Amino acid sequence: MTHVLAVHGGAGPIPAGKAKATAMEAGLTRALEAGAAVLRTGGPALDAVVAAVRVLEDDEHFNAGRGAARTSAGHVELDAAVADGTSRRAGAVAVATEIRHPIDAARAVLDDGRHVLLAGPAAVAFGRRHGLQTEDPSWFLVDGSATTPGTVGAVALDEHGHLAAATSTGGMHGQLPGRIGDSPVVGAGTWADDDTCAISATGHGEAFILAAFAHEVDALLRLAGHDLATATDLALARVTARGGTGGCIALDPSGALAMPFTTPAMARGRIDHTGQADVRV
Repeated sequence: MTHVLAVHGGAGPIPAGKAKATAMEAGLTRALEAGAAVLRTGGPALDAVVAAVRVLEDDEHFNAGRGAARTSAGHVELDAAVADGTSRRAGAVAVATEIRHPIDAARAVLDDGRHVLLAGPAAVAFGRRHGLQTEDPSWFLVDGSATTPGTVGAVALDEHGHLAAATSTGGMHGQLPGRIGDSPVVGAGTWADDDTCAISATGHGEAFILAAFAHEVDALLRLAGHDLATATDLALARVTARGGTGGCIALDPSGALAMPFTTPAMARGRIDHTGQADVRV
C-alpha cells in the first residue's frame, strides 16, 4: 500500500494577479510537504491531514485562520473539522475565535470522544483547557482578508490503508455573526470512511449542506457502485441544483483521487510516495 495526500485552498474566481497565485501555490506546497513528512515515516492519515491544514491556517493567502474572512460585524469566526476513516468518528468546532489552529481544536474534540461538534465560546474554552495556542483576535485580521472562498482542506490515505479528512475555514465575507457553513458539518463538507472515501469540500456552504454533499458522495460509492470521479461529479450537480458552486478533493481506498470543481479555479495539490508534488490554482 502506498500513501497519497491531497490539499485544497478553496474554489472560486481565478486569483487576482500572478503574485497571489504564486503565493497560493507556495502555501499548498508547504502544506503537502508537512503532511507527506508524516506519511513517509508510516504515520497515520489523520495526523497527516491535520499537519497539512495547520500550515494553511497560518498562511494569510487563504481563508482559514490568519487572513480569514470578516463577518458583517468586522471580526473573524472560524470553523474546522476532522474525520477519521478508521474509527468513522469526527470532531469539529464552529464560530471559534482566538484558537490559532482551529483544526487542532477539532482534533481535540475527536480525541476527547464525548461530542462531535462544539461551537462558540465553549469551543474556545475547550481548546484552552487542552493547551492549544491562542492569539489576540487582531492576529487573524489581515489587510485584504479573503473576500472570496478560500476554505482549506486535506485528505490522505496512509500506508496502512486508512483514510482521513480535514477542513478549516473563515467562512464567507460579510456573513452574519454565528453563521456556520458546511466545513464543520460532518456529511456536508467533511467525511472519511475507510470503506468508501475521504472528502474535504469548498464553496458555497449553504448549498453543500442542503445537498448533504459528502454523504452523497459516500452513498453513490457505497450504494450505487459508482467510481469516485462519477460520484463527486454527481454530488456536485446536486450542489449546483441548489444554487451553489464549489469543489472538493476526495480519495478512495485504492488511492484514486478526484478534484472536481464548478468554479473558474480551485487551488489544489497532491503528492504520493514518489515525493513528486503537483500543485495547481
